[in-house]
Amino acid sequence: MAKPRPTKRTLDSYMIKGSNKIIKPGDCVLMRPPDSSKLPYVARVESIEAGARGSNVKVRVRWYYRPEESIGGRRQFHGAKEVFLSDHYDIQSADTIEGKCFVHSFKNYTKLDAVGSDDYFCRFEYKSATGSFIPDRIAVFCKCEMPYNPDDLMIQCEGCSDWYHPACIDMTVEEAKKVEHFFCQGCSSQNEKKTDNSSASRESESKAEKSEPVIVCRLNPKGSNPKGGEGERHRCTFLIQGIV
Repeated sequence: MAKPRPTKRTLDSYMIKGSNKIIKPGDCVLMRPPDSSKLPYVARVESIEAGARGSNVKVRVRWYYRPEESIGGRRQFHGAKEVFLSDHYDIQSADTIEGKCFVHSFKNYTKLDAVGSDDYFCRFEYKSATGSFIPDRIAVFCKCEMPYNPDDLMIQCEGCSDWYHPACIDMTVEEAKKVEHFFCQGCSSQNEKKTDNSSASRESESKAEKSEPVIVCRLNPKGSNPKGGEGERHRCTFLIQGIV
């Protein structure tokens, strides 16, 4: 008579070997890569299972990809701690878990007082088979029309509320940090025209809120754009009303 196959047990938590840190489904972890010279893999734990006797613990994970691991590769606007939540699932030995980490939303990441070595952020989902992103559009800023990189200092215009890289407005980072009031070239020119025009009516002291269109760029790599775009980053005609 054949012996029954040992049943697996679903675990609510697991203590990482060599540490007192406990992980649960939904937590993010750093996993040891086969090549020790590479950075650890980032993953989200979906479930934890063990053998009938509690040994041979396995974790089902959903991988985060670093920008350089994606088909399009790393781009200028990608942050150093940015990762993409992929549709790639895997089962790994719990022994390969190096430690716990935190993958924040983009908004929460930008609010951190200090970014630790175990802090990451995610603003896109990534389809590993096609190389496409969700969302496939993102707001762009500055004269260079690039998406926001939280690692780069930007300065805001008090007139139009747009953000600019110091280098794009012929300013050093040190100079930008000392600026108390900044108006971009476009707003400065408009202010000069208003000053020169003696017949111009006075503006209301309370500035009305504006909903200005934001140019967005596609993130899908060449050839995978579902709307037939020419691929790579380009200026789009699609507009979002208001600041995203």
